[in-house]
Amino acid sequence: MELRPLGNTGLNISSVGFGASPLGSVFGPVSEDDAVASVREAFRRGINFFDTSPYYGGTLSEKMLGKGLKALGVPRNEYVVSTKCGRYKEGFDFSAERVTRSIDESLERLQLDYVDILQCHDIEFGSLDQIVNETIPALQKLKEAGKIRFIGITGLPLGIFTYVLDRVPSGTVDVILSYCHYSINDSTLVDLLPYLKSKSVGIISASPLAMGLLTENGPPEWHPASPELKSACQAAAAYCKDKGKSITKLAVQYSLSNKDISTVLVGMNSVGQVEENVTAALELATFGKDQETLAEVEAILSPVKNQTWPSGIQQG
Repeated sequence: MELRPLGNTGLNISSVGFGASPLGSVFGPVSEDDAVASVREAFRRGINFFDTSPYYGGTLSEKMLGKGLKALGVPRNEYVVSTKCGRYKEGFDFSAERVTRSIDESLERLQLDYVDILQCHDIEFGSLDQIVNETIPALQKLKEAGKIRFIGITGLPLGIFTYVLDRVPSGTVDVILSYCHYSINDSTLVDLLPYLKSKSVGIISASPLAMGLLTENGPPEWHPASPELKSACQAAAAYCKDKGKSITKLAVQYSLSNKDISTVLVGMNSVGQVEENVTAALELATFGKDQETLAEVEAILSPVKNQTWPSGIQQG
């Protein structure tokens, strides 16, 4: 598995990251055995970056990931863990008091002494000025206390990243996590990459499958995309299936092929899914993208290209 540098953190993380939200049974029930087995298989196959949040499955994802990481039985510095703060089953709370308490709760569930990255979760739902003036300073104190190593911010609208990064001292925010903006149907993150690189920020792109749009089964019922976008993605998936190709593999490879993105987070909850994603990465490294199928899929999706949706109903 290819390792890529994460901004100025000094961390080298696997190009495919393990998105642990499905371990919280948010897309259907996952047994503890399956959760642990998927984490072990991911690590065995070279994935060293694991991302979770107390919000996923109402803390269940963190607990399951903690059990999986413990079962690895390897030194702590051999894997990189990211969790989040500010978004919970009960709602949003980016206050200094809550995020300070949040990390202790997360560390207990993860069975860890520290996390590598703590990210403010979906900051567009809070006050961005509170994030700048209260939340991030609280996270800096956690950094000084050794409970976290690096600070990140996450969310859907791309404008939130420039708003915050322009208002904090350089080097304060180490990482951003953007989702659903670097996939075959929406590549708007690419416009922001030069700016993010100028700020020396590590870039994590999540949900290359656009929260289920780019799959044969299609998105969950709650997916906020327009009927037009859902229909186009369904047509693209059907085209791939007819050709004996997998739109899921194509989508993962599309996202992985931009080396300016440090890691692509893919949700996984089974050994089979780990195998599929690792194989997609290895095939990309060996043979490159399937340009012919990709061109056809891009043509099908061109009428809805870069069509997004308002923040609201979200993954997890």
